[in-house]
Amino acid sequence: MAAADNPADRCRQNLAGVRDRVAEACRVAGREAGAVRLIGVTKYVSAESTRMLLEADCLDLAESRPQSLWAKAEALADHDPAPRWHLIGHLQRNKIRRTLPLVSLVHSLDSLRLVAAIEAEAAASGLVCEALVEVNLAGDPGRTGVMEADVAAVLEAATRAQHVRVLGLMGMAAVPDGEESGVAARRQFARLRELRDELVGRVPTATGLHELSMGMSGDFVEAILEGSTLVRVGSALWEGIEG
Repeated sequence: MAAADNPADRCRQNLAGVRDRVAEACRVAGREAGAVRLIGVTKYVSAESTRMLLEADCLDLAESRPQSLWAKAEALADHDPAPRWHLIGHLQRNKIRRTLPLVSLVHSLDSLRLVAAIEAEAAASGLVCEALVEVNLAGDPGRTGVMEADVAAVLEAATRAQHVRVLGLMGMAAVPDGEESGVAARRQFARLRELRDELVGRVPTATGLHELSMGMSGDFVEAILEGSTLVRVGSALWEGIEG
């Protein structure tokens, strides 16, 4: 089997290519390459393929659905070093108890009710949940995330909680009709960075909001140019790999 046809080799090549693009974007932005952490999104692939990514030394892994995260965390529990799991999709309140012990970071804190539910469960379990407030950058009620006008209230509630530690914000760019995708992404990512900076001044309890989770396979370069510290890359890592 040729190297390019070997799934493990292809996975390593894809990962190296994405890392090179991250490093170049950091260079252009005048940032250190280590300022951006690559998170491998595994929601479209099997646990076996996910293991290849781990063995290629990508330890930060993300799932959108709690059930998928549970299954892969169990399947890969034997891997040393252990993966750091990120939940990047909506967390239903009835799935908090099983999810919290498995995740290093929840990217999708999106309501006051969820803040309260996580606080109660984390307190009962003796845990501290590190999280990001997800912002609805498009202002579209049909999309996930907190509307910009409500972000301060959610952030205040989360920073008052004893068992929730907010590290920053998360957002996904949307492309309005008639606007070029890269331009739209940069504008929205810039707004998320500006909003983070405004919130640090407006919310007295909001300190240490150092993380900005923004950028996926199609727009992580634009996100890095606007200050992203966490990029969530899926399809670019799985090109040429089935399942």
